This record gives sequence, structure tokens and C-alpha cells, in this order.
Amino acid sequence: MKRLTWRIATLTEDCRETASARTLVFDVPGWPGHLAGQHVDVRLTAPDGYTTQRSYSIASARDGNRVDLTVQPVEDREVSPYLTDALKVGEPCELRGPVGGWFVWRPGPAPVTLIAGGSGVVPLMAMIRTRHRLKSQTPFRLLYSVRSPDDVIYADELRMRARADRGLDVSYVYTRRAPSEAVREPGRLTVADVNTHAWPPQFQPSTYVCGPTSFVETVADILVALGHDARTIRTERFG
Repeated sequence: MKRLTWRIATLTEDCRETASARTLVFDVPGWPGHLAGQHVDVRLTAPDGYTTQRSYSIASARDGNRVDLTVQPVEDREVSPYLTDALKVGEPCELRGPVGGWFVWRPGPAPVTLIAGGSGVVPLMAMIRTRHRLKSQTPFRLLYSVRSPDDVIYADELRMRARADRGLDVSYVYTRRAPSEAVREPGRLTVADVNTHAWPPQFQPSTYVCGPTSFVETVADILVALGHDARTIRTERFG
């Protein structure tokens, strides 16, 4: 296996996704390309030589030297607040990757269920973007659990993709505040939500779940209880 090396990445664009989440678009010369679902390590170095690093999922489909990251600040951490609030367009940082070979989507005929909790939508968005870029006809369903409409990352793009990309369905579970037109009352994701919005087990779907540890464990248990083969469930967790 080829050893991963640190590369100098330059921030070329940025975008506020929500009040706290920021997408950073990097140009990474020599980038070898990545699969949807992989992540990178980001390393920051202070003037005194102190270094710190953190892993972040890649949000973009493979596209030359471009690597998109979407970051939310985490309390008592050093890297995420710098990325969300301090790093300016034109400035560099170091990236190492791509990392990971399990939590990835490789195009195929099996239908795909994506279940996200909060910022766990990031690697799943890379899968949706890759599907679009490849003009894949693989049926996708995204079930996105989020606190409120204001906290939906990629809200405009998901709305557009759901209209324009045939075979992509997007559903939301709001845990604290739902929009006025919502039928479901706010609350945590339940067995009924998964049973309604995920592909049923008899369709033999590939299922990807990403979010906080407790969310991922709960969803995985629900999927198995509904009859899904545990071997078809791939999880990524944080926190």
C-alpha cells in the first residue's frame, strides 16, 4: 500500500451552509482522487511549531485536485473552530488522504439507503454528488435527522437534487423544531421513520449510516430489527 503523504492545500472558495457549518473548497496539487465516503486528515501548525490534526469527511465527488470539506465547530477542539472561523481564502493548510475503504460507495445496481444525523450528512452528500456526476440510475434514499430546518446542511442543493435527479428521494426527521407544513411532530428518529423511508430489506439495499455514536448505534439496531442483513450496513460515527 502506498504511504499517504501530507500535501499543501489552498483554500480557494468557501460557503456558509448554516449559521455554524462552513464548506471549504481546497485545491490540492497532486491529489490522487478519492471515493465517495472517504475522509482526510487536516493538520495545522502554529508559528511556534505546535501541530494538531483532525479527520474530516470529504463532501465532494472526485474532481481533479478539488477537495471539499464541510465543518462544524466542536467545543474544546482546536482544528474545527479555525476552519470554520479563521482560515481565509488563499491561505494554506495541510491535508493527508484519502483515508478509508469500508465506508465508501462504489456504483452498482443495489439500491442505497443513506441515513444521516446532523453533520453526518457530509460523506453521504459525497455519494449523492458522485451518483449525479456519473449519471448513475442507482435508486437512492436519504433520511436526514436534524434539529430544525435552519440546521439542514446543503438545504438548497438537496432540494434541487431531489427534483432533478431521478431516483433520489430525500426525507427529513426534525428533532426539535419542524417546519409548519411538516406532518410529523418533532422528535428523535424512530423505527417507524426508518421503516417508512429506508429501502425494505427484501430489496437487499446497501445502507450507510453516519452521525454521532449514539445515533448510529440506534439506527443500526433498528435496521437489524427490521430484517436488514448486518453485513450490508456500513456505519461511520463521531463524537
